[in-house]
Amino acid sequence: MVRLVFACALAAAAAASSAATILVLGDSLSAGYGLPREQGWVQLLEQRLRADKLDYKVVNSSISGETTVGGRNRIDALLKTHRPALVILELGANDGLRGADPESIRRNLEAISDACRRRQARVLLVGIRLPPNYGMEYTAKFHDVFGAVARSRKLPLVPYLLDGFSENRELFQGDGIHPTAAAQPLMLETVWKELRPLLKK
Repeated sequence: MVRLVFACALAAAAAASSAATILVLGDSLSAGYGLPREQGWVQLLEQRLRADKLDYKVVNSSISGETTVGGRNRIDALLKTHRPALVILELGANDGLRGADPESIRRNLEAISDACRRRQARVLLVGIRLPPNYGMEYTAKFHDVFGAVARSRKLPLVPYLLDGFSENRELFQGDGIHPTAAAQPLMLETVWKELRPLLKK
């Protein structure tokens, strides 16, 4: 009996180790800011993968406050450690909120994408938009960054992570920036539409 239990444990460990890795490189929107860990959209993604019997594990390397510069500085070590098959790249919001140069945001996202490509990791780029109070010219240039990176690096793109509910204040926490637990399944569905075609059964 002990041998059987041990053998089953080894088999489970082997199966887990054989699963391909999805690395999520994001900011507070993917880190689940203000929420219990299990309620964030990345954790819901783990549940979806298991329910659909897709052989992937998820590593969430998102950090609240992260910028594209921070992601660019971290990506090589993350790729070396986790060897992901796919990277969900959700960065840029904090750059935009700080008024960073859109060209520098673009260069950083492209550098992250290039690093992933060198490690044979596919990239799903996730876009974000800024509130209109940042000015029409800047918000337009910021929004265009994600499409430009997707085109230049031929990446699949989630145009807007908060698509479908960004005007619904009830789905945001008190700060008006971070989505509530009720919004997390909506975020997952938005990402899933572009992610599912990239996954192997």
